[in-house]
Amino acid sequence: MFTDIGQITDALNKQQYISTDEISTVMFLADKLEKPILSEGPAGVGKTELAKAWANANGRKLIRLQCYEGLDESKALYEWEYAKQMLYTQLLRDKLSEVLATANSLGEAADRLGEEENVFFSQRFLLARPLLQAITSPEPVVLLIDEIDRADAEFEAFLLEILSDFQVSVPELGTITAKIKPTVILTSNNTRELSEALKRRCLYLFIDYPSHDSELRIVKLRVPELNARLAQQAVDVVQQLRQMDLKKNPSVSETIDWAKSLVMLNADSLDKQTLETTLTVLLKHESDVQKAKRALAAGGSGGHPLNRRGNGDDRRGDDLRGGGRRGWPN
Repeated sequence: MFTDIGQITDALNKQQYISTDEISTVMFLADKLEKPILSEGPAGVGKTELAKAWANANGRKLIRLQCYEGLDESKALYEWEYAKQMLYTQLLRDKLSEVLATANSLGEAADRLGEEENVFFSQRFLLARPLLQAITSPEPVVLLIDEIDRADAEFEAFLLEILSDFQVSVPELGTITAKIKPTVILTSNNTRELSEALKRRCLYLFIDYPSHDSELRIVKLRVPELNARLAQQAVDVVQQLRQMDLKKNPSVSETIDWAKSLVMLNADSLDKQTLETTLTVLLKHESDVQKAKRALAAGGSGGHPLNRRGNGDDRRGDDLRGGGRRGWPN
């Protein structure tokens, strides 16, 4: 569908996803090479949103597998609908009796019953989970395997057949190969190291927190009703917070939530009181909130509060990447 990288950037922008050259290049290559993508980076920087935007840009259905500890193939691939099988057994009981009536021994009866296994272990009784849905889809789809680092290493190994050959093995049915290869996007928040075998099968993409200008573009695009001055102030603060030693940095999604909150509060500018009372939209640990408030209080009547000592962060202001050129609100 796409013939150059610029088309991908434009298509993603139309889905309100601000793409970088690196992201667009990896998406272009993955599309042409039919390779899975492993997207790593901090939580909330847009890895999952990229999969959604890509699906929408291509007019494809998004099939999502949310990973978690203990996830196994019965939840990810398929399981047999035993209740439905039992119901059919009851309904076909008379027919089964006819099939077995003329058997001369238990062995012969078992053989005849075995010949009918294909009736009860067929796709009519197969409950397809996300992985099998993507493999058997008659149309192109996007398969999102979200937060693969939360799953166990055993499940990660189970995925290798799908990632390399786009096929799955069902013991009762054999190997099922995709007629139309899905676009596969895996995301990871780096909570554990993934195997080299998995990485080798994927194109790698690292998505970091956006630059100031990129984040400002995102805010203006996603929250257009926020006035330009307030949008600038909000992004300034978020960028500065990420330079502090916090348990959890504010994500892009939380920046957007904060921008929407400022609109809901009818804020005209980001004064000290508004900032203090809405910090919990950005920060989700009390220690982070208190550290930010101390930094704000240390700012005094001007300048970046992190340029001063006594705020819980011993680093000097000139260690902050670009933070010193914008002051916090007074």
